Amino acid sequence: LYSSQPKTIVSSGSYAIMPRSGHVLEAILGSCVGITLVDHESELGGLIHLLLSEPVGGTAGLRPEIYASTGLPLFIEAMEAKGAKKERLIASMAGGALVGRVSELDISLDVGGRTTDRAREILENERIPVERAETGGYVGYSLELDLSRLEVSIQPALPRAKINAKGLTAIPEQELRQSIGQVRPIPQIALKIIRIISGGEYDVADVSREVRRDQVIGARVLHLCNSPAMGLRTRVDSIDRALILLGEQTMLQIVVSAACEDYFVQSEQGYSLCRGGLYRHAVGTAITAEKLARLTRAASPDLAYTAGLLHDIGKVALDRYLSRALPFFYQRIEEEGKDLVAVERELLGRSHPEVGLMLAENWALPEPIREVIRYHHRPELADQHPALTNLVYVADLLMSRFQTGHEVEFQWAGGLPRALTRLGLGPNRLPELVELLPRSLE
Repeated sequence: LYSSQPKTIVSSGSYAIMPRSGHVLEAILGSCVGITLVDHESELGGLIHLLLSEPVGGTAGLRPEIYASTGLPLFIEAMEAKGAKKERLIASMAGGALVGRVSELDISLDVGGRTTDRAREILENERIPVERAETGGYVGYSLELDLSRLEVSIQPALPRAKINAKGLTAIPEQELRQSIGQVRPIPQIALKIIRIISGGEYDVADVSREVRRDQVIGARVLHLCNSPAMGLRTRVDSIDRALILLGEQTMLQIVVSAACEDYFVQSEQGYSLCRGGLYRHAVGTAITAEKLARLTRAASPDLAYTAGLLHDIGKVALDRYLSRALPFFYQRIEEEGKDLVAVERELLGRSHPEVGLMLAENWALPEPIREVIRYHHRPELADQHPALTNLVYVADLLMSRFQTGHEVEFQWAGGLPRALTRLGLGPNRLPELVELLPRSLE
């Protein structure tokens, strides 16, 4: 899963252009569409990672790179500005697939197909030939541009090897509980903030003092503040400056995210598809859930962020068991279209929501967060906090479909219409919701 070759991951809704070098540009694609452009004479190459075909309403000016209709022309212009000639450009493309268990909604919306068609139309109009393409179907792909040779590689994003499942057995109860006990817990400062957010009363000055005392967490807080996901135009160089620019609520969210990083990076070879993959997915889901909460007013944005951050905590405890079953696991999910939770129960005897609930109870996490952890794959079963659970389900689904390559996560979209209705939205709002995803989690 990991390569020693210098690699730049091109996040969804962005592009990268580089001269010939030892680097590799890569995009992990599900329903998204990736396109490479190469000019061999000027020794220049680039890759763009597109989410959607067209902007919704007047939103194109905010993030034009996420759409084929606006982002691809910008990408071509940027290649020319770097020294490429349009008449020499050669394109390759991949993605636009229906990945995992496919619902009627996936087929009717055909997000990937529409993006692929629009991109092909633009390339044809610009008279840029497509040298190679792997689009559509039911398989996610990794699109790589090796800048040392200016060559393109398109490979299945997940392993294809098959193994004999006879050696895989359910985890004995005693062993599972021992494994849970060995998991490094969430830091005390994070637990404190989680309870603060759930209770609604806090003294942010007290939290700031604790962050200043912990140099590691303080450095992570500043790194997150300055990441593209936060969208700040001014660089943050101190905790006090972060408080002024972001406000108390956002600052608390960033601190709890930074404090939880060590917990998530315990999962590196099983569920994570890249270094820090589980953590990136958690932060992306948290950011998206908070934006959904602000859009719908269905739940507290602070609580939605925290629940989104912690929804997959059970994966850390199951990680070492999953690593020995990876090829068979992927085969069941991607090729056979089975549900992630069902496959976990089949192969391991427990699912990550069940194990996550055990951890949440051990740490005495607030009840709303426990319900989200338990039911984020089955939000219709949540009876105490249904709006919050549906928010996180939708955010998790958006991340798993449009921000692929972080972790093993296959949310079935069949429950999306009901979840959106619960939130006062309709399926036609899906393209608008995709725009809520963070631009980059690097």
